[in-house]
Amino acid sequence: MLNTLRNKEREDENPTDRAQIVSDQGGTYRTFGILWLLYAILRFAGAAFILVYSTTLTLMWGAIITRVPNPFSLMSFFHVFLTFALVLNIVAGIFALLAAIALLGLAGPSRTLALVASFFALINGPLGIALGAYTLVVFVPRGSETS
Repeated sequence: MLNTLRNKEREDENPTDRAQIVSDQGGTYRTFGILWLLYAILRFAGAAFILVYSTTLTLMWGAIITRVPNPFSLMSFFHVFLTFALVLNIVAGIFALLAAIALLGLAGPSRTLALVASFFALINGPLGIALGAYTLVVFVPRGSETS
């Protein structure tokens, strides 16, 4: 019975009230800001790793594909993939850094930047999935009155 009452309260909750509840919780934005700052550092570290070790990665990939009938096309694909991974890490790191700055209260629309950063985070491993999913749960309104 108590769960039914709690669910009813959640259904009646206005999306703008939910945003107000999130912003009223002392430290919620600050905690998210710190987590997004740490995540941005990890994304930039991943980009630096790819940049520094690209020669080693290329040599290792070349050693793997020596017995393939057409290794040159796979090597070209690998270079495209490596460049894409580098650019993705840098762009995701920039959005995570911007979201962290906004969530820490220094500037900008924090909700929008956090949502964009969370979509980029969902692409990258368990830590990104956990942070991105939790950010989506907190910052996306539960229901829409237009639907």
